[in-house]
Amino acid sequence: MTVLHDDRRATPGAAVGAAGLADGDRDLGRLVVSCVDGPGIVARISSFLHRHGANIVQSDQDSTGATGGRFFLRIVFHLPGLATSLSALDEAFEAEVAGPLGGTYRFREVAVPTRVALFVSRYDHCLLDLLWRARRGELPIDVVTVVSNHPDLADDVASFGVPFEHVPVTRATKPQAEQRQLDLLRGKVDLVVLARYMQILSGDFLDRVGVPVINIHHSFLPAFAGAGPYERARERGVKIIGATAHYATEDLDEGPIIEQDVVRVNHRATVAELTRRGADIERTVLARAVAWHCEDRVLVNGRTTIVF
Repeated sequence: MTVLHDDRRATPGAAVGAAGLADGDRDLGRLVVSCVDGPGIVARISSFLHRHGANIVQSDQDSTGATGGRFFLRIVFHLPGLATSLSALDEAFEAEVAGPLGGTYRFREVAVPTRVALFVSRYDHCLLDLLWRARRGELPIDVVTVVSNHPDLADDVASFGVPFEHVPVTRATKPQAEQRQLDLLRGKVDLVVLARYMQILSGDFLDRVGVPVINIHHSFLPAFAGAGPYERARERGVKIIGATAHYATEDLDEGPIIEQDVVRVNHRATVAELTRRGADIERTVLARAVAWHCEDRVLVNGRTTIVF
């Protein structure tokens, strides 16, 4: 279980959730639950929240099968004095509900933004889009740092008032570089976002970082992995281009998918046009994925996801 509640609260009115309530309301909480499906789970959870004085303002649920499936639930609730009572609520839920169900769960105080580190190389479109959206209050995140294996974007990041860390990576120095990155992140972030970071993270890094890692990938060009995908796509006359945001795993580009989108193109599109339109898709898909993760809308189920 995870409880997020501290003084990192968003400014009032900074973001508005699907329920139409400002995330700046410190009395809003979220609960996500996953367990083996069976009768009475919703009643047990809603009764628990009612007994503890909470009012449910939004609820989404899904099951992978009517018999023997896995059950997923996301609830937004209002509870006066939530910031001071969330730890006790968490302990009671473990004892009264999650323990008997054998389930996993997570409580979050909605007003607490997710602490995020952005990793980037030289392409700036995803990085600058996320920084801009964060500054405008369009994403419930606090960008703690930007880490790059190149110094090119330091001035752009500085204009947003965000620390920039240049950590060069070569084949020979990769272990030392990843250790430096881990030292920078330890205890300071809740999420890492690869905003066009053109390095493969090792399995050791992913095991030790201790938080989810989201990557953006031009997945609708599967025959054109590696450098110059849009040039080769143009040569092959593709009719759609797109992007996929997914959780990073040791299996390259095979982690659970969060969001995807495509745009149609035709034979007249130049490499520059394909690249520009591809960058637009990458920006929007990654922004959606980050928002949905930080709003606890994404629940991982093996190699796939449930997205509410």
